[in-house]
Amino acid sequence: MTDAILMLCTCPDEASADLICEQLLDRRLAACINQLPGLTSVYRWQGRIERATEIQLIIKSHAALFEPLRQCILAHHPYEVPEILALPTSRGHQPYLDWIKQETS
Repeated sequence: MTDAILMLCTCPDEASADLICEQLLDRRLAACINQLPGLTSVYRWQGRIERATEIQLIIKSHAALFEPLRQCILAHHPYEVPEILALPTSRGHQPYLDWIKQETS
């Protein structure tokens, strides 16, 4: 098991996705963030089934930074309840894991 994490966060548009990426990278809370546009989310919200086109962010960081990451996303995200999920990584290419650590230190 490594201390690297992948965080998932969906954004409603490119502007909010770009803002969150810039804030996380400027604060060295993430080493790399992938933006996957064109995602269709289907979800239940306030008793109704909703459908939205979103941008999925895949954020590479490490576990010790979860709380500052969460706070930064909450400060800049337009959703009332944004997706913020941290997934642990059990294994990885060690030079890449080292790079994540270096870029978030």
